[in-house]
Amino acid sequence: MRSQYSLNEIEHHYGSKIHILNDPFATTLLAELCSPKTFQPRINQLVELLYHNLIRAVANVEFEQIKVEVPTRMTAHHSGIFYEGVVFSPEQRIVTVSVARAGLLPSQICYDRMNQLLNPVRVRQDHLLVSRVTDDKEQVQGSQISGHKIGGDVEECLILIPDPMGATGSTIKKIIEHYEKNVPGKAKKYLALNLIVTPEYLRNLRTVHERFEIYAFRVDRGLSSTKVLNSVPGTHWDEERGLNDKQYIVPGGGGFGEIMNNSFV
Repeated sequence: MRSQYSLNEIEHHYGSKIHILNDPFATTLLAELCSPKTFQPRINQLVELLYHNLIRAVANVEFEQIKVEVPTRMTAHHSGIFYEGVVFSPEQRIVTVSVARAGLLPSQICYDRMNQLLNPVRVRQDHLLVSRVTDDKEQVQGSQISGHKIGGDVEECLILIPDPMGATGSTIKKIIEHYEKNVPGKAKKYLALNLIVTPEYLRNLRTVHERFEIYAFRVDRGLSSTKVLNSVPGTHWDEERGLNDKQYIVPGGGGFGEIMNNSFV
């Protein structure tokens, strides 16, 4: 049995595995987060608010649910009357992947929330150090993993990858490839939790894995033509452009790993 909850998503033509949420509360916070006038500590406060909102939406549609019959404080006064309804199954396995640098805080937020909702024994946070590989023209050619701490198998695990900026997709590709090739067990599903994504990111990841979906608050395609910008996202997918020549997101919000850590390296 599942609740009748359904996501409110914007209209787009990127496919059923891509979810761009129609959430004015989140886009208002995100606009402030991306502003050049926003600095620490407000930056991380906004990231925290946004990921609390995003993990709630994702959990409502992706997490296993069960029907329960639970006594309340009034049951002692009215014998045989309980709360009956749907809750998250506490025994499902969840792994959240902490990706240095920008993904550290988002992953910790998701991890803490899952420990509150589920049996903490079934919740795990892994850590990966992933960096872009660029050529002499600063074009991203892929990603490499230079270190990791992975705490066990992933059999029947829902794997969350909270990474604020979905620019090229190379990091997500490398993470999924690493789990599939090097970590025992078959994951139930991989979910990317992004604040902002680009059309290039979505295009690069559409065939990355048959059990992979993307959740985001915004798709940025600011370097597209007027014709494209006036169309429903995904209508002219091959003509949409959201990355500049150095493969930063436009309009975007700058390098989130930099602004979140106040470390401009």
